[in-house]
Amino acid sequence: MKLVAENVTKYIGKKEILKDVNLTMEAGHIYGFVGKNGSGKTMLFRALSGLMHISSGEIRLDNQVLHKDIKVLPSLGLIIENAGLYPELTGLNNLRLLAKINSKIDDREIYNAIRRVGLDPDDKRPFRKYSLGMKQRIIIAQAIMETPDIIMLDEPTNALDIEGVDEIRKIIMEEKKRGALILIASHNTDDITLLADTVYSICNGLIKESGEK
Repeated sequence: MKLVAENVTKYIGKKEILKDVNLTMEAGHIYGFVGKNGSGKTMLFRALSGLMHISSGEIRLDNQVLHKDIKVLPSLGLIIENAGLYPELTGLNNLRLLAKINSKIDDREIYNAIRRVGLDPDDKRPFRKYSLGMKQRIIIAQAIMETPDIIMLDEPTNALDIEGVDEIRKIIMEEKKRGALILIASHNTDDITLLADTVYSICNGLIKESGEK
């Protein structure tokens, strides 16, 4: 499986936020993206996932062109800003609601995902009463619960303590071993150094490869 971006450019108004992006990414690899706030990391993930239309260029999943052959990536786990979980629902019920969209999994997989990130599926507290670290964990659980082919994680270790960071990094490596294609954007340089096979820097919408293990 390959995800390819070819000459991808995106304008919002007159501002160019992605500039002639060219990427070829393969299953079983982790790709790291580093850059300051506003550099274009989140917009790149929105474009690659299909959540945002591009102004020019082409994004392909194998031989399928995004927004032509497919509307969005068909098997995707995604964390980007503004998770959109319901504050009054428990973590379990939030994930149950999300699982209904694709109807791929049942409670067994949902319970397993919640336990994998170190939370109790039977916790009755609503999401709004979760600590920041707990909120981050449940958001990661929703990204992995359907064992997606592609996983995009924007700041996956944000708000986590040392133990939580280690747990989430372990999960990311397990997902890589399973064969997922994984993209990570992080301010935590250790996330990128320890996890990514290939590293890209992004600045003002321009992307350059900066290293490969």
